[in-house]
Amino acid sequence: MSGFSVVRAGVLTTVQDLGRPGHAHLGVGRSGALDEPAHRLANRLTGNPEDLATLETTLDGCAVRPGRAVTVAVTGAPCPVRVDGRPVAWGAAVRVAAGAVLDVGRATGGLRSYVAFAGGVDVPPVLGSRSRDLLSGLGPEPLAAGRTLPLGTPRGPSTGADAMPWPAPPVARLVLPLVLGPRDDWFADDAPRTLAGGGFTVSSASNRIGLRTDGPSLTRVRGGELPSEGMVLGAVQVPPDGRPVVFLADHPTTGGYPVIGVVPEPALAAAAQAVPGTPVLFTPVRA
Repeated sequence: MSGFSVVRAGVLTTVQDLGRPGHAHLGVGRSGALDEPAHRLANRLTGNPEDLATLETTLDGCAVRPGRAVTVAVTGAPCPVRVDGRPVAWGAAVRVAAGAVLDVGRATGGLRSYVAFAGGVDVPPVLGSRSRDLLSGLGPEPLAAGRTLPLGTPRGPSTGADAMPWPAPPVARLVLPLVLGPRDDWFADDAPRTLAGGGFTVSSASNRIGLRTDGPSLTRVRGGELPSEGMVLGAVQVPPDGRPVVFLADHPTTGGYPVIGVVPEPALAAAAQAVPGTPVLFTPVRA
């Protein structure tokens, strides 16, 4: 077998690459790895181009059994990594023998780990991407025990790096820059101060579609609703309960609730790793 079988699927493990940009006019979002820098690093460590597909685990990892010897790397949320029960390095290239079990354990910080295999996870692409989009249902189904997935042909040697510098997942608080607009004028003048006040936390209802928050409600000064308008990655939409939602990779392409601002894309990797209960501090600026 030139692929791997799933021994333990975990809470939610999906195949992800850099997504399928350019299809919003068809109602199809970009999707792709939530922590894109971690995805890119895992591929580099195994000698892959950065756009090959990896596994994105959620909280409790996964376990797989490759049918051929393969170089793998685990990045993103720190976690224990074992091969046939023997501890091996996280954040480095590791050789896994054919038939051995690679077990990616529960995250010890953050939420999502990334598992790269030399050659990439070679499932059939949909609209140019192998990513699973939870909102649209495009792409391969989340992993299930007993399922077999194919691996591609290795492209090049591993980087051979002993260690790679990597920012830790947010622990004390998640700080998100927020460029105000286009609908910040729908909210009371004190809305930027409320956003910056540190009263929000990451909600347990967060997922790949959006980071939801618990905390104070933003006060609207304008009634009614908008006609649906385009939504972008990082848009901070405010539903009727007044609590901001930061749109992540599987976000809808349109929406009718006002967007008070947009979090720049480089800041979203930290949002992907923020566990429920993490304090959220928005830092509003005007474009």
